[in-house]
Amino acid sequence: MELSTENKFFQSVIVEPSDAQSVENILSWLYSKRKSVRVDVQEVPLNKMEKWLYSNDEGRIKHTSGKFFSIDGIRVHTNYGLKETWDQPIINQPEIGFLGILTQMRNGVLHFLLQAKIEPGNINVVQLSPTLQATKSNYTRVHQGKTPTFLEYFNGEKAVKVLVDQLQSEQGARFFKKRNRNIIIEVPENEQLNIPDNFIWLTLKQLKKLMAMDNVVNMDTRTVISAINYGSINNLDLLTKKLPTLSEMDSEQIHALLRNDQPLLDIESILSWMTNLKSKYELMVERIPLQTVNGWTFDGNTIYNNSGKYFTVIGTHVQIDNREVTSWDQPMIKPAQEGLIGFIIKKINGVYHFLVQAKVEIGCFDVLEIAPTVQCLTGNYRESLNEYTVPFIDCFLKPDHFRVIHRTLQSEEGGRFFQEQNLNMIIEASDDFPVELPENYCWMTYSQLLLFMKFNNYLNIATRNLLALIPLTF
Repeated sequence: MELSTENKFFQSVIVEPSDAQSVENILSWLYSKRKSVRVDVQEVPLNKMEKWLYSNDEGRIKHTSGKFFSIDGIRVHTNYGLKETWDQPIINQPEIGFLGILTQMRNGVLHFLLQAKIEPGNINVVQLSPTLQATKSNYTRVHQGKTPTFLEYFNGEKAVKVLVDQLQSEQGARFFKKRNRNIIIEVPENEQLNIPDNFIWLTLKQLKKLMAMDNVVNMDTRTVISAINYGSINNLDLLTKKLPTLSEMDSEQIHALLRNDQPLLDIESILSWMTNLKSKYELMVERIPLQTVNGWTFDGNTIYNNSGKYFTVIGTHVQIDNREVTSWDQPMIKPAQEGLIGFIIKKINGVYHFLVQAKVEIGCFDVLEIAPTVQCLTGNYRESLNEYTVPFIDCFLKPDHFRVIHRTLQSEEGGRFFQEQNLNMIIEASDDFPVELPENYCWMTYSQLLLFMKFNNYLNIATRNLLALIPLTF
């Protein structure tokens, strides 16, 4: 009998196939791909970029085709946080792109087809990205380049089995209401695929090992696999009997993470908590010309914050040999500092609960989304004066009384963010860590987070990123 989708996912994250490549071999393969392709990314003045211009009429930097994305100025008014109004630049990219992973049963285990993709902003130049990672402008060939590989499996041209299909938000502080289609599809086991040499088959277990390392698996891959649901414990019990590799400790750990009973709060209470805060907080965002953005300077070369905080908008000239287009110019966001995002988890009633916050971000579709315990993407927590406070930040800066489950540096999306990485942490609190929380915070189980993931605009990308990183056994 064929396994259910959830059990295929679970088997892939637990089983080590006999023919599985070692992590060392995968890293060596990635390194060889980086060395085999010429990559040159140079900073250039914004006003010298080819096919990009500042429109005096619209007050934005845009591509001459009117496609891809633009850099806009915005003015924000809100009653969330310590600062009621501010101006800033933001990426306006209304197109919905594809972030898609093709899977196939190989030797009885579900494998994921990933590519060694070079992005101009990547820390390590090349990282493991989804099978298909393309904006609408890319896959409709506005750039007059090649059609992205495997597009026909995701746009309806070929019959496939859809395992996951969701619209998910991007970075709400940098993108204005940007979403991508996160999709996982399965092709029949007997279908022969023509796999280019920059693609690789990996199991979820291999991916989890690679995500325990700095800057190997890119953000787009992480956000897609974060939606994977391993099913109910009853189903897993049947499957684990066939998996002698699981120790008793591992089995107990998996049950504590995946159990869907005994939550501290039921779904109705969590929805009421979010609805109450959405009603409380106001968020008004108006577009303004870049030249009039207060607190920022647009001098033709870059757009920078006058206090040296947050980020800078830079121009880049990119040359990458193996892309659909091998040379182009584009604006990118360059961070001022490394940030930190982290989850505190704690066993409550024998079930792991995640400490989440309802966070207002200017790019949100519906005022706020569920964010990790701590989310500081600009490093402002290091300063003495901020426009917001950061509850629980000391738990991550000095995690002496916590069990550190995960700690890595992970890149932001390398197509829009230049050399940006953030410290990602998951720490486990002891029994004496208080259950009572500030108003904006809530305890949710893994199963509850996955349920909210199925619907648009509930979990922000930082939350999804961390959920992808958490191992099932730790």
